[in-house]
Amino acid sequence: MTGPHPQHPMPTDPPRENREFDLVLVGATGFVGRLTAAHLARSAPAELRIALAGRTEAKLAEVRADLPDPAADWPLLVVDTLDEVAVRRLARRTRAVVTTVGPYTAYGRHLLGACAAAGTHYVDLTGEVLFVRDMIDRHHATAQATGARIVTSCGFDSVPSDLGVWLTARRAAEDGEGTLGRTVLHVRSMRGGMSGGTIDSMRRQFAEAAEDPDRAALVRDPYGLSPDRDAEPDRADAGHPVSEAGASPAQGPRGRRHRLAAAAPVRRDTDSGTWQAPFFMAGYNTRIVRRSNALTDWSYGRGFRYTEVSDTGTGPRGALTAAAMTAVLGGVAGGMRFSPTRALLDRALSKPGDGPSEETMARGRFVMEVEATTTTGARYVTRVAADRDPGYTGTAVMLGESALALASEDPALPEAAGVLTPATGLGQALVERLRAHGFTLTTERRDAG
Repeated sequence: MTGPHPQHPMPTDPPRENREFDLVLVGATGFVGRLTAAHLARSAPAELRIALAGRTEAKLAEVRADLPDPAADWPLLVVDTLDEVAVRRLARRTRAVVTTVGPYTAYGRHLLGACAAAGTHYVDLTGEVLFVRDMIDRHHATAQATGARIVTSCGFDSVPSDLGVWLTARRAAEDGEGTLGRTVLHVRSMRGGMSGGTIDSMRRQFAEAAEDPDRAALVRDPYGLSPDRDAEPDRADAGHPVSEAGASPAQGPRGRRHRLAAAAPVRRDTDSGTWQAPFFMAGYNTRIVRRSNALTDWSYGRGFRYTEVSDTGTGPRGALTAAAMTAVLGGVAGGMRFSPTRALLDRALSKPGDGPSEETMARGRFVMEVEATTTTGARYVTRVAADRDPGYTGTAVMLGESALALASEDPALPEAAGVLTPATGLGQALVERLRAHGFTLTTERRDAG
C-alpha cells in the first residue's frame, strides 16, 4: 500500500447507515466465493442490500444466474482488488465487505486498507501470518478510529479454534473457576479437502519467508500476531511442540529475542493412550487464539498455553497413522521452503479455484474438541462440529454468517473495532448464527470423579 493511511473517514465517506449497499461479496466467481454467494442467497434477510463483485461482469452474471431467486436482482460490480482507487471507491459504497480473493498477501492489502480507512466492516478467509501481521501494523489504529471491524480468518481457519477456546474461557469465568492453563484442541475426526487457495497461500508465505530471515522468524514466532509481543511469555512451552515450526530464536519487533518451541512431531497421550500428530492448520490457528487472549487483556489467563493436535487412534495403527501424517506434513512444509521442490509440489497439489464435487462435499464433516484445565483445577471440554466439508461448505457458512453479522450490525456483536479475530470481532453473534445452521458449539464441565 502506498500513500498515507488516514486515521479517520474521508470527508466524502457517507456514514455506514447511509450507504448504497449493506454487503458486497468480492471474489464471487471463485469456488468458495460461489458457495458463499449461495449461502447468502439462502440465508440473508430479504431487506439486506447485497452486491457481487469480481473482475469480469460476464462471470459474475453466470454466478448470479445459478443462485436462488432472492439473488436475481443483486447488482454486479466490476472491480480489480489490485486497483487501489477502485477498492477505495467500493469501500465507500457499502457497510461491509466479505472477500474470498486470495492469497491475501498478493490481492488483499488494498481492499483491507480501504475498508479500515472508510469505516467499512471487513471479513476474509486468510490463513497467512505475514499478511495479518502487516495489516495489524498498518491499519489497526485506523480501524479503531473509524469504527471498522476488520475480522480476518473467518473460515475453517480459524473459527472453530477461536470460538472454541473463547467459549471455554467464558464458561470457566462464569463458573468462578479462574482462567485457562493447559488447553489443547483435538481434531477428533475430519473429512474434507484443503482448498487450492489455502495451498497457494502456504506456498507464497514459505517463499517470502525463505527470502527474508526476519519474515521467517515472524512466521515461527508463536506470539507473532500479539498486539504487544513483549508482554507475552518468553518460553518454550507456548504450546505442545507439534504445533510450532522451528526451534531457533525469533527477533521481536523491539529487538528482543524470543525462544520458540522445539519440534516433536508425534506423541502419545498418557491418559487416553491416543496417538497424536500435528494438526496442519495449528501453526496459524494457535496464533489467532493467542491474539484473542491478548486483545481481551489476557482474559484467558497469563498462564494460558494452547496447542492443536490431530488424534489418530490407539495402538500400533494409531502410531503408524500419526507417523505417516507427520511425514506428509513435514514433506510438504520442507518442500515449500525451496523453489525447485515448490515447483514439483505445485504440479501435485490443488490449484486456486479448484474444488471437490458436490457428492464429495456432501460427505464432509468435522469434530473438534477443546480440552482445558483451569487455574482452580476444573476441567472443561468444548465441542465444535458440523456435518459439512470444513474447507468448502462449512467455510462458506462460517464466512457468510460472519459477514451477515457485521452487515446487519447484529446486536450480539462485541463492542470492538480494529484488526480483530473471530472471537473478539464477532463472539456470541457468530456462535448463535452457526448454531442456527446446525453447527454444534457446546461446553461441558468434566471434572474427575
